Amino acid sequence: MSGDRTRPGQGLTGLFGGTFNPIHLGHLRAAEEAREVLGLERVIFVPSADPPLKRGGARLAPARLRLAWVERAIAGNPGFAVDALELERAGPSYSVDTLRAFGERLAPDRPVFVIGSDAFAELGLWREPKTLLALAHFAVVTRPPHAAATLADAIPAELAAELVLAPGGREARHRTAGTWLRLVPISALEISSTDVRRRLSEGRSVRYLLPEPVLDEILQSGVYGPGKAR
Repeated sequence: MSGDRTRPGQGLTGLFGGTFNPIHLGHLRAAEEAREVLGLERVIFVPSADPPLKRGGARLAPARLRLAWVERAIAGNPGFAVDALELERAGPSYSVDTLRAFGERLAPDRPVFVIGSDAFAELGLWREPKTLLALAHFAVVTRPPHAAATLADAIPAELAAELVLAPGGREARHRTAGTWLRLVPISALEISSTDVRRRLSEGRSVRYLLPEPVLDEILQSGVYGPGKAR
């Protein structure tokens, strides 16, 4: 078998990108379940410094704070790691640049891009979306009650021609690059960074929503405290 493995798992490296604004238990559980289901050797969290699709939206904590919170939140899991690549690179945090960089590091293997089904459905809006599908395998994380029944339910129309769905519709393969995509249903933890920020802005408790190792640090930072923008 070639170094670029063609089936899920088999010691591949997962990449889990996002603003992690802030990181919460839903992020950690999604990464853990994707690692377990796909048999990934590790999952690398890649905090975004300057997400182009979220400019002018929710208040974004300083990148170095978000990185530090991720580092502390994952410290006890040997299957997790964090990389500051997007913080160290100037300009907007484009995933296509990140996947190219990790592709060079991991060659001849390709990374497995762990992505939520909601974000995957908007992939057509990202920079070079067709290139993204060729640079990495995709683990499309989906959770009830909004779980997609098949990949066809989540694939952006403008990218559908790039892929061939397997029988049952839960896996697909790129027509030319050989990369694969797979739906990964996970536990329904109804936690979102938006809700966490809202609770903090209202002075409400977020205990048991945020990882204990970073709970006090996030509270003490005051970034999302009462009166702050959400």
